Amino acid sequence: MASLIEELITTLHQENDVYKKMIPIAKEKSDIIANNDLLALQEITDKEQVFVEKVMALDKKREEIIANVGIVLGKDAKTLKIQDIIQLLEKQPEEQERLSDIHTNLKRTINELMEFNDHNKSLIEQSLEIIEFNMNFIQSTRMSPGNNYTKSAGQANNVLTETGIFDAKQ
Repeated sequence: MASLIEELITTLHQENDVYKKMIPIAKEKSDIIANNDLLALQEITDKEQVFVEKVMALDKKREEIIANVGIVLGKDAKTLKIQDIIQLLEKQPEEQERLSDIHTNLKRTINELMEFNDHNKSLIEQSLEIIEFNMNFIQSTRMSPGNNYTKSAGQANNVLTETGIFDAKQ
């Protein structure tokens, strides 16, 4: 059991490190989104994807370790949480404290990253709203009659009134 707890602590440290590396990327992403730099956005998203894949692998490893801890303790791995494991380590205060500390640090790091991601999501939504507004505006100006703002616009309107809309000779 001690080796499983040690492996869990190590995995959580690795996961925390990856999330910490993602925070500066999220900050940079905010600037890129604000500047509408689509090429840079694609590049940083590709860079971010590498870290996401690492997190996914560490998540899977963490889940396997928790499942093994559940087997050792005779608990259901699907309902077993890290907080439960921390409480079960009462007789091992050193491991309990180390696991509790990394769990707290990981939650803090994830919350910080989530704040940046929420901010980026908001920026993207605002950009999409502006794009949609502009597209609707362009469509409405194309669809509305009489908005012919060229030099010959006055002449075109006069021709229409003189000849009528229908050509009776056809």
